[in-house]
Amino acid sequence: MVIRMAKLMILGAGGHGKVVAEIAALMSKWDEIVFLDDNKNLKEVNGYKVLGGLRDYIFYKAEFECAFVAIGNNKFRAELIDDLLKNGLTIPTLIHPFTSISNNTLIDIGTVVMAGVVINSNTIIGRGCIINTSSSIDHDCILKDGVHISPGVHIGGFVTIDNCSWVCIGSSIVNKILIGKNAIVAAGATVTKNVPDNVMIAGVPAIIKSSLE
Repeated sequence: MVIRMAKLMILGAGGHGKVVAEIAALMSKWDEIVFLDDNKNLKEVNGYKVLGGLRDYIFYKAEFECAFVAIGNNKFRAELIDDLLKNGLTIPTLIHPFTSISNNTLIDIGTVVMAGVVINSNTIIGRGCIINTSSSIDHDCILKDGVHISPGVHIGGFVTIDNCSWVCIGSSIVNKILIGKNAIVAAGATVTKNVPDNVMIAGVPAIIKSSLE
């Protein structure tokens, strides 16, 4: 009988990819982890081989059944996840062992949850999200696909954040706020009112600074 080894490709070998690889290694589910990255000068990153470009996963899918997208750009990350799924790759959810996550929380595929994160009861986190270091998400929140929560963000209860929005480092969102699609909450902002689609907000309290359309 041939025993098949579990292997993981990580798309993106930048700073975010390095952290993702460490989380994957700590989970001890894969016998081999490699990178794909469009920087042709990279051959190895932190002891992990770089096999080729981001789209080269197609050449390795027979050997590597699992793939994870470690790209910071929300829309590009979502696009790559769609491509991987269409081509039959399995996309895991990566969760650092040093987190506190309610058993009543749902986290979809392609999402990474980093060290020090706290996620409370009845929260739903969509596909391909980044929940970054030492952030907290309280009860009954909904984060839709492609959302990026940066380090040190604190989100109150009953908050909804729509697709591909980015909540930057050290910002806070009070209870019962709705944040639209493709919005950016600037670093250190305090969000006290609902936020429409495609805007950047900043300040304490946060106000709209620019349109992103």
